[in-house]
Amino acid sequence: MRNSKQYAWVVVFLLWIVALLNYMDRQMLSTMKDAMQIDIAELKKAEAFGFLMAIFLYVYGFMSPIAGSIADRVNRKWLIVGSLLVWSLVTFCMGLTNNFSQLLWLRALMGVSEALYIPAGLAIITDYHTGKTRSLAVGIHMTGLYTGQALGGFGATIAATYSWHTTFHWFGIIGIIYAFILAFVLYDKKSQHQSSSSSSHKVIHKLPITKGLSILFSNIAFWVILLYFAAPSLPGWATKNWLPTLFADSLKIPMSEAGPLSTITIAVSSFIGAVFIGGPLSDKWVQKNIKGRIYTGAIGLALTIPALILLGYGHSFITVVGAAVCFGVGYGMFDANNMPILCQFVPQNLRATAYGFMNMVGVFAGAAITQILGKFKDEGNFGFGFAALAVIVALALLVQLIVLKPKAQNME
Repeated sequence: MRNSKQYAWVVVFLLWIVALLNYMDRQMLSTMKDAMQIDIAELKKAEAFGFLMAIFLYVYGFMSPIAGSIADRVNRKWLIVGSLLVWSLVTFCMGLTNNFSQLLWLRALMGVSEALYIPAGLAIITDYHTGKTRSLAVGIHMTGLYTGQALGGFGATIAATYSWHTTFHWFGIIGIIYAFILAFVLYDKKSQHQSSSSSSHKVIHKLPITKGLSILFSNIAFWVILLYFAAPSLPGWATKNWLPTLFADSLKIPMSEAGPLSTITIAVSSFIGAVFIGGPLSDKWVQKNIKGRIYTGAIGLALTIPALILLGYGHSFITVVGAAVCFGVGYGMFDANNMPILCQFVPQNLRATAYGFMNMVGVFAGAAITQILGKFKDEGNFGFGFAALAVIVALALLVQLIVLKPKAQNME
């Protein structure tokens, strides 16, 4: 079955669940602060809670290139299974502690284990989906992240019914069980791939780390892709961390309403943008025009520009929610095409490494903008901070369209 066309979609489904767990487990903590601070006094201080959230991002960011390099050199199935097992055990253990220091170490360990997943997962998907289904497959997988982020927002609801300890326990157990299931049903497709010129197979050679990095960073297109990925990551992380607050401020509604409204709006619209627009459009366009994936991603980024301006300065329900929908659709189109575009410029044996660096710059950009927007909010310029991000996205979009000129759908 693993050599059939149907199994390529089974892989997407299997990894969709891993992606959901990846984001859900990391997101839960942000919603359970009030429940946890009863038992962990340090969490009453915003600075301490902020550091607890930030330590994950910094460790995750530093680990991403290392994780990508590892994924290009080992069996990615076992890397994914091991990663899921470790972060699920960490999630379970977070429910066992009432100690801030232990919580901090566990959060850092989660950053290490979760960083190992994304480069390996996307590399497997693009190996199974090499042509007309690549962007759609990646887009569907990315919706697992959106869904996990949205479900993570309900951690506080479950904690209110049971306890925050029980919430961590059960989500950890779910991940542990799924890791064992995955060990039996997921197969890597790394050692061989179908040659585009014949029906024969050819072996994918592992490059020494220094040589691989030299190839990547001597490629001007890769530097542009890093910029193209980092610039939209600024508003991407801004919406993850600050959109509920923006909704509450702009619409004058309580956070209990603003939180679900903002996260569900972004999740649903991103799903539509990735699965129903960005994925299918890119897969069809690239058959007629080699820059089809680049143009599709560019359209998505272009939609986020007016959306950011409206998010910054809108105050009515229609403008703010409409802007969030526009942003989500555009970001979904962009997200579905990142790895497929990378495949047009980076060979198969370096893609996980390359995506690891992309993930790093995206996460660091997100950590920086989270702090910067906090300062803008303290100064009363919160809306302006969101709107200003549109300029950065527009510049990255322009550079991408001018410089990126692929010669093939799939670089060998």
